[in-house]
Amino acid sequence: MSFREAQAAVDQWVGQFEQGYFPPLVNVARLAEEVGELAREVNHQFGPKKKKAEEPPGSMSMELADILFVVICMANSQQIDLDEAFGQMMAKVTSRDADRWTRKAR
Repeated sequence: MSFREAQAAVDQWVGQFEQGYFPPLVNVARLAEEVGELAREVNHQFGPKKKKAEEPPGSMSMELADILFVVICMANSQQIDLDEAFGQMMAKVTSRDADRWTRKAR
C-alpha cells in the first residue's frame, strides 16, 4: 500500500465521523502519546525495564502502525501528499548524506 492509498483509506474512515480530523495540536499530542508507547515497548524488549508477568505482550509493529496512523491523519488534515513529501525527503538524505555513513561492502 502506498502512502497515497493509506491516506485515502484513513480519509475514508475519518470521513464517516462528524468531527473529522482533530486539530493539529491535538494530533501532535496524540503523536507524542503513541511515540511514548513505542518507547515503552522498546524499553521492555531491549532495555532494563522488563514487563511484569501480568502485563500482556506488546507489539512494536502495532505501536509503529499507531504512529503512522496519526502521521497520516496529520498529513491529511493539512492536505500533505506523503508520497511526494517522502520522495523529497529521500532525495534530500541520499544527496546530502551520501558520504555521511560507512557503506556496506557489496
